Amino acid sequence: MLRFLFATTALAGGLILASCSSADEAMPETNAGAGIEAEVTSASGPAMVAAANPHAVEAGLDALRAGGDAIDAAIAVQSVLGLVEPQSSGLGGGAFLLYYDAQSGDLTVYDGRETAPATATPELFLDLNGQPLGFVESVLSGHSIGVPGAVAMLAMAHADHGALDWADGFDAATGLAEDGFEISPRLAGFIAGMAPRGPLDEWPASRDYFFTDDGTPLPAGHLLRNPAYAETTRALAADWRALYEGPLAAAIIDAVQDEPRPGGLTLTDLAAYQAVRRDALCRDYREWTVCGAPPPASGGITVNEILGLLEPYDMTATGPDTVEGWRRFIEASRLAYADRDAYVADADFVDVPVAGLLDADYINRRALGISRTTALPTSVPGIPDGVSEPGADATPDSPGTSHFVIVDSDGDVVSMTTTVESVFGSHRMAGGFFLNNQLTDFSRAPTDAEGRVVPNAPEGGKRPRSSMSPTIVFDRDGEFVLATGSPGGSSIIAYTAKTLVGMLDWGLTPQQAIELPNVVARGDIVRVEDGMDANILAGLAALGFTLDANRGENSGLHIVRRLEDGTLIGGADPRREGQARQP
Repeated sequence: MLRFLFATTALAGGLILASCSSADEAMPETNAGAGIEAEVTSASGPAMVAAANPHAVEAGLDALRAGGDAIDAAIAVQSVLGLVEPQSSGLGGGAFLLYYDAQSGDLTVYDGRETAPATATPELFLDLNGQPLGFVESVLSGHSIGVPGAVAMLAMAHADHGALDWADGFDAATGLAEDGFEISPRLAGFIAGMAPRGPLDEWPASRDYFFTDDGTPLPAGHLLRNPAYAETTRALAADWRALYEGPLAAAIIDAVQDEPRPGGLTLTDLAAYQAVRRDALCRDYREWTVCGAPPPASGGITVNEILGLLEPYDMTATGPDTVEGWRRFIEASRLAYADRDAYVADADFVDVPVAGLLDADYINRRALGISRTTALPTSVPGIPDGVSEPGADATPDSPGTSHFVIVDSDGDVVSMTTTVESVFGSHRMAGGFFLNNQLTDFSRAPTDAEGRVVPNAPEGGKRPRSSMSPTIVFDRDGEFVLATGSPGGSSIIAYTAKTLVGMLDWGLTPQQAIELPNVVARGDIVRVEDGMDANILAGLAALGFTLDANRGENSGLHIVRRLEDGTLIGGADPRREGQARQP
C-alpha cells in the first residue's frame, strides 16, 4: 500500500520529488511549549533509538516507554546530548530534523539552522587589512556565533507532532545536570586536547566547569555536575522562548559581546529567530527513494548527486573489497563536492540551481567522467541548467556535530543532525551550555579572485551553508527502509553516502556499513581512513589518486533499518560512544 505521498515536478529529463508537507513555513505565533497530554499506550510496533551517548539513548527510550513519539524522544535525546557531549551539539547550536509521519505519509524537514545577526556583512571575518582571519581566531571570536536554532526547531516539531508534554523532554537532562554524570573518555580527551587550538580555560565559565583550580583538566570518570544547565532546562521546560527572551537570552548576548573580538548578535536578533518547515529533497536511486534536507543544507543535494553519478554503474558487482568499487565512489564524490562548493548556499539569499544539479541529463553527463581507467586529473564543477559559470568558495572544514535516529512504535521516524560546529563551538558558555561558532560555516573570504561575491558569503539574517545530511530512504511503495546520518563537517556527506552505498548496493548491515573505512574525496586529495585494505590503497595509488591514507576520521554514524518482516536493526559508530537500542 502506498503510504508515502509525493508531489512530483518534472524537470528536463529528471525528477525532483517533494513531500506533501507545507514548505518554508515560519514558526507559528502560538506557544508550542504547551504539550499534548497522552496516556501511556502499549507499543504497536518495534521502536529504536541510535545516538552518540548511552545517557542520551536511555533518555530517548524512556520517552518512548512513557508513551511519547519520535519527536518527544528527540527532545529528550538532544537535551541530554548537550550536557554529556557538549563538544558536539547542544542548546546553543542548530540542527536539521527530517521527520516521517507514518500515518499521513508526510515527510517534513525542520530547519533549525543558526542565522547571522542583522548587522553581519560579507566582511564579517576580514581583519583590518581586508584579509581573512585565521580559522581559530575566527572560531574563538564573538563574530562566529549565530542565533541558536535547535530549541526553536524542536518546539515547532513538537507543536506539530508531540504526544507528551513539552516539559517532559527535559526531565532526564535536568536530573543528570543536578545529580552529575561521569565524564566519558571521549569528552575527557577533548577537554585535555583543546589547548593546542585555543584553551577552554580562556573564559571563566568554561574554565570553572572543566578544570581544577590549578588548571588541570578534569579526567574521565569525574562526576560532573552542572546546576546552571539544570536551571536552563527548567526555564525551557516552562517556555522554549526562554532561550530567546529574558535573562537567559541576556546571558547569551553578554557572552557573545565579551572580548576578544566581541560579536554583533543582539537581543533583537534572538527574539526575531524563526525555525522553518521545508519540503524534503528526494530523488530516486535504483529501487529506492532517498530523501534529505534542502539548502541551506548541502547534504540533500550532494548525497543524491553522488548516488546519481553511481547509478549508471553496477556497484553491486564492484563491492567494498574491490579497487573499482572505491574508484567509482571517489570520483562520484569529487564531482558532487565540486558542484556543492560552487553552488550551494542559503537559497533565501542566492539562487541555488537545485533542479539543475539533480537533473537526470546533467548527472548522466557528469557521470561519463567516471568511465575511465585512471583518476580524473582534477575535479571541477559542472555547469547545470540555469547558471552561466560556477562560483568559488573559501569555506573551512570543521569536525563537530552529532547525529541520531529514532523510530517509534507507530513507525514515525526522526533523522536529526545537530551541532555547535567546532569542538565546544565558540568555547563561550551561557546558562551552562556552549554557544555555537556556526558562522564560520560561511566563506571567510567573501569574494573570489575576480572580485565576485561567493554564494556562501556572510550576510545579515542569512543561514550559513551546512553539510548536515539527515537522510531517510523509502522503497517505491513509500515504505520506510532506513535512516542514516553523521557528524563530521563537510565529510558528513561522504560518510553518509558511504553507508547508503554499503547498504543499498553492497548488501551490508547498518553496523557493517558504518564500520567500512571512511573515504572522503573533496578536491584532489583523497582521505582514506586507517583500516583500508593495503591492496586497495595500492590499486588506487596506481590509478593516479593522491591519497592521504591511514588517518583517523571523525564520523559518528547512527542508523536504523527496517527489515522486510518489519523488525528493526540498528548501528552505532564505534568511533564514538553511541548505542542503537530498543525500549
